[in-house]
Amino acid sequence: MPLYKEQGVVLRSVKLGEADKIVTVMTQGAGKVRAVAKGIRKTTSRFGARLEPFTHVSLMLYRGRGQLDTVTQADIIASHRNLRDHLGLFAAGETMLEETDNVAQEHERNVRLFLLLLSGLRALDARPADPVSVAESFLLKLLSLSGFHPSLTACAVCGAPDPTLFASGQGGAVCANCAEHDAGSASCEALRMLAELAEADLMGAGDIHPDEQVRREGRALLYGFAEYHLERRIKSLPLLSGSLAP
Repeated sequence: MPLYKEQGVVLRSVKLGEADKIVTVMTQGAGKVRAVAKGIRKTTSRFGARLEPFTHVSLMLYRGRGQLDTVTQADIIASHRNLRDHLGLFAAGETMLEETDNVAQEHERNVRLFLLLLSGLRALDARPADPVSVAESFLLKLLSLSGFHPSLTACAVCGAPDPTLFASGQGGAVCANCAEHDAGSASCEALRMLAELAEADLMGAGDIHPDEQVRREGRALLYGFAEYHLERRIKSLPLLSGSLAP
């Protein structure tokens, strides 16, 4: 079982037996890795709190013969502690971790996805004014990286400007001539908000403050589109929506 070194972000952990945990880590060079941290739940564990979700860590691992590797050493690069102390930051961070876990493939290198996640967590750790906008900007960028970027400024079918309808199955905003029966209405303000979030740098996305009605509409369009194309329900979205200030 060869020893290898990686850096990564801890996505989640689950208990294994009486003292161990299985941690899932999005690494820079080896893609998503699932590994056993032996004895981590003991008070004398050398890992301590180094393998908690959100943490950016440097790891030494043994590559296992089955699906699980083994963590032999872990050192914190950045703890992103702020995300654990504020509901809005935690909810936004959970959405980032969940969707990264959903789209990443085990032991399949994806440096762009790793760097996107790391940028998102750093943006949240800076305590932005609106963490939800940062999470939604991250989600749009993740969709684009996965090949599912929604059309927002022109019809996804014919390219006509100023579309007024939206259909996830057709790729986003569509004009009346191209829309299929299940297309719903979409205001230009909501589409403009999503386009701004898609183009924004993650560090600046938290300064985007749309009107509340526009935000609700744009959020519904984005979340529906993401769940349609990623083909699974996003469990953290209710927490993310609930963290919005009234």
